[in-house]
Amino acid sequence: MSLDGIYDDGNVFALILQGKIPSTKLYEDEHTYAFLDIQPQSKGHSLVISKWSRARNILEVEDEALAQIMATVKKVANATRKALDPDGIHVAQFNGAPAGQTVFHLHVHIVPRWEGQSRNFVAHAQGDFADPATLQALAEEIRAQF
Repeated sequence: MSLDGIYDDGNVFALILQGKIPSTKLYEDEHTYAFLDIQPQSKGHSLVISKWSRARNILEVEDEALAQIMATVKKVANATRKALDPDGIHVAQFNGAPAGQTVFHLHVHIVPRWEGQSRNFVAHAQGDFADPATLQALAEEIRAQF
């Protein structure tokens, strides 16, 4: 999919916001929603999305929505750091399929990293899902740091 297109109200993140697909919530306010990735690149990998913007990528997003998203990224990254004590935190955002974007609802990845761990960010393989109970326990650890 190119950088241009029409927002799809049926994308997975829109469906999460509509309550049609479950997610493991870390943080929510009136403008943003943060949740754990079900196909994590690393322990504690989370995503932050706008609850109201229909931007597919950073080229389309409203300045106000981007500021709200990034404020939440900072909150979630700090809580993740306190909970998991990683050696680094990879913050990533992709625009267009050739850049690695797979869901066309603007989102930011927060990926804790530890020394010796791969720095690569790979597309998710089919069936490579985290255990829901493990995600829930991890979410409780991170939520306790807000």
